[in-house]
Amino acid sequence: MEFPFDLAPVLGDRVCVVDQHLRPAGRRGPTHRGDLEQQLRTVIDELGKASAKAQGLPAPVTSAARAWRANRHVLYILRDADGRGTPKGAVVGFLKVGYKKLFLLDRNGAHNEAEPLCVLDFYVHESLQRHGYGRELFQHMLQSERVDPWRLAVDRPSEKLLAFLRKHYGLADAIPQVNNFVIFEGFFSNRPAPHRRPPPKRPEEEIKPYSLSERDFLREEAEPPWPFNLTSGRAGGSPVRGSLRPFLLRREAPDGHTEPRPPDGRTDAPRHRRASSLGRAGR
Repeated sequence: MEFPFDLAPVLGDRVCVVDQHLRPAGRRGPTHRGDLEQQLRTVIDELGKASAKAQGLPAPVTSAARAWRANRHVLYILRDADGRGTPKGAVVGFLKVGYKKLFLLDRNGAHNEAEPLCVLDFYVHESLQRHGYGRELFQHMLQSERVDPWRLAVDRPSEKLLAFLRKHYGLADAIPQVNNFVIFEGFFSNRPAPHRRPPPKRPEEEIKPYSLSERDFLREEAEPPWPFNLTSGRAGGSPVRGSLRPFLLRREAPDGHTEPRPPDGRTDAPRHRRASSLGRAGR
């Protein structure tokens, strides 16, 4: 892909790394080169449009405005330093990666929260495909980011990208996901288990002393000895002796009927029977 300006001061080396600051390679020190920044934006926008067209997307996913807003996205731009007949140079392709927080499924269907490095956009010019440029660009990214290819998550990969990963890195066994990302076998291997926070502890409440009313309620009253504890309605009386009390307050008559005993303990009736029996004996 050719541009009407010299790409050497804009992209610099063969592989130019651009972060969210959109800093051109020719910008060194405090000097401000507004023309180089604008040219770099033009390169990024045109590459994003070409990638969207090649993938059949309705809108580009890579642009200078998106790169400015994304704090952790990095663009790797491959430049043809030889020029191939164009004195101003040409751009071969680009690769955009970035970290994203995702919820991914493992082989057992369990949800795992991870923040892997994701392949967000990948494009090589149609006239330069199958010449090893894609592998050169991808390998440069892996070495710079210090990541293994099976540790990557790929966002909406095309059939060409899946074939590329299968051919050069053996990534063929994909783990199905419910989102647009694709991960491969080995993604969860040797990955530390997610840190689980323990449930929050309830604050310990202050132990309050008993109130005076509770202390009076719990106070035990001394029980007097028997038979003084047979007073009616007295709390704390013996339950066994209390159950015998009704039998002490009544007696049986000769005909089998029960006569109530006077509550005051008088013995008028027994003295009357004794006198009558003595009278019959005298008569």
